[in-house]
Amino acid sequence: MRKVIIAGNWKMFKTQSEAQEFLQGFINHLDDTPEDREVVLCVPFTTLGVMSKSLHGSRILPGAQNIHWEDSGAYTGEISGPMLLEFGIRYVVVGHSERRQYFGETDETVNLRLRAAQRHGLTPILCVGETKQQRDAGDTERVIFSQLEKGLIGVDQNNLVIAYEPIWAIGTGDTCETKEANRVIGLIRSKLVNSNVTIQYGGSVKPDNIDEIMAQPEIDGALVGGASLQPEGFARIVNYQ
Repeated sequence: MRKVIIAGNWKMFKTQSEAQEFLQGFINHLDDTPEDREVVLCVPFTTLGVMSKSLHGSRILPGAQNIHWEDSGAYTGEISGPMLLEFGIRYVVVGHSERRQYFGETDETVNLRLRAAQRHGLTPILCVGETKQQRDAGDTERVIFSQLEKGLIGVDQNNLVIAYEPIWAIGTGDTCETKEANRVIGLIRSKLVNSNVTIQYGGSVKPDNIDEIMAQPEIDGALVGGASLQPEGFARIVNYQ
């Protein structure tokens, strides 16, 4: 059986006091979540401290949004594995589309981050996906297969989550049909050594489409962000039928 994981990808838009109130809202809405699924909340490094205190003993597992491959050094704006461990982090998002698009993240640096996460006992959530231009050119499979091939060198697939994140369907108004998402995720699974890797869908996940998404046989969870990452909406997603 593949593990079902619903993860929230919380962007950097709250102060410490705002974050504490926001987190309490999540806890209050997730008490009755079924035991057959894991709930993860990945937050910016500025919120790690308040999150580790707020979520202690709750249903939600703490996660982060990035990790550097070196444990120490002059890497401005980065955070290391030992730092994440001090906050009790369990999961970390790696290779998110925004980092690939806007910060020039390469498959090689994604690979270094994945291996660093596993070296410290963290479970990385590897994001893969294509842009609209690549999709329109018919390059979806080529792009994703290349991301997997280069990103997974030396990575233990027994401690890994993958999120299919069609970049063209994030914040654009376009949506990826659930059957198409299922098809692509099936292709991703066919390229893995471990076919039991949890593969999430990470494009425009909403309370009103989560039941259809999770009914697809290849989809094992969701990576949720944006407008859907509000306590009530996220609770509806986590408690899909």
